[in-house]
Amino acid sequence: MKQTIALLITFLFSAFSYAQYIECVGNATLLTHEGNTILLFEHLDRKAEVKSKIGPINWYQLPDTITPITSGTDYIYPEHGMGYMIKSGTERECFWVFDYDSLRVHVDSIEVIQSCTETELRIDGSIPPITYLDTLGIQHKITRKCRVIYTDVTWAGKEWVDSIAIVETEFNTSIVVDPTPVATNYVIIDLMAEQLHNEGINVSINIDSITTNIYDPVAIKAHPQAIVTTRPNEQSNEVERPVDPETLIRRSAPLEVEFKANALNAEYYKWELFKGSERMLTRNEAQHKFTFDEPGSYRVVVGISNDMCHQDSVEFLISVSESMLQVPNVFTPNGDGTHDEFRVVYRSIQEFNIWVYNRWGHLVYKSNDPSKGWDGTINGKPAAAGAYYYVIRALGTDAEMDYMAKPKYSKKLKKGEMPTGVYQLSGDINLLR
Repeated sequence: MKQTIALLITFLFSAFSYAQYIECVGNATLLTHEGNTILLFEHLDRKAEVKSKIGPINWYQLPDTITPITSGTDYIYPEHGMGYMIKSGTERECFWVFDYDSLRVHVDSIEVIQSCTETELRIDGSIPPITYLDTLGIQHKITRKCRVIYTDVTWAGKEWVDSIAIVETEFNTSIVVDPTPVATNYVIIDLMAEQLHNEGINVSINIDSITTNIYDPVAIKAHPQAIVTTRPNEQSNEVERPVDPETLIRRSAPLEVEFKANALNAEYYKWELFKGSERMLTRNEAQHKFTFDEPGSYRVVVGISNDMCHQDSVEFLISVSESMLQVPNVFTPNGDGTHDEFRVVYRSIQEFNIWVYNRWGHLVYKSNDPSKGWDGTINGKPAAAGAYYYVIRALGTDAEMDYMAKPKYSKKLKKGEMPTGVYQLSGDINLLR
């Protein structure tokens, strides 16, 4: 498989401007560079002329402004790289002539040299100098630049997509661009040829080209992510719940997180999970999930590499909250959107049960989901206003393991004996209409 690289030179001018007293005959254009007039011919041959707009006149070849090269003529056949002056009385004008055919890049070979930090296009060839002396003997050099166009990739939020990268640089024997993580065709365009082409001058953009083998990219590009995959956003009564799936600061447990490397050209992955200074686990998949139950601060570190390159580790910081459960004492199911349901406020709760009774001890509501609440109805009909009695038994993710057993969890504890993460609550809830 091959890739073609078009190699062309650059010729940048400050502005296009026609001379006052001269004009060209042939495929040419008049340009200005640093205030000096430049005549650029596509092909400078015996058919190419520079004519005087003011009739027969004296012609001089710079830097000599004393002895004319021809007199009493209205045209000359100019030469490449030469400066000229016309003079008739007080009227005079200087200009310099270049042949574009003589300015083409000569390329012997091109080589793509890769590293983990840059891609180098090394060109073996030559570029003719483009210099001239003005009437004061000061040398001018026209900056030669090129536009390098190649295929890169851009992170589009969920995946890598191809993008076009453009770099403008001086043309020399080595062109350095950003690391290219995808096989690509490099196109190097001569800005002078493009400029002349856009002005209607029939200059071919593809002047010199060389074909090289497509290389195997080694540069790694990655966009590691940590995405929360538990609990939908509508659980508004959960404190510190995950709202933005990619924002990890302090979150309620249980917290399931999917870790993705999203890497290009990677062969090896190393995920490490730390709680404090203790390493809890190591995984080597490109992506994996982990559920954080216990409160505390965690670090997840990923390193990505192949046989030639290693990307510096990326670190995610995750803080898991201690459990909390709060119960309101009133709710107003009147449809105004405020306190329409009897709901607890919670975080980091792993097991939950609630029972609500009326004044005669009849069960009117029960649930094992802390994100849901009683809407103040009994069998689909509005319940009477007044006081109701609730009983709650819940366990936080930070509860001691001894209390995970159902008999001990269900056993009523005395006041002051309540361990961390164990909730045995009861009381009145007032329904107002």
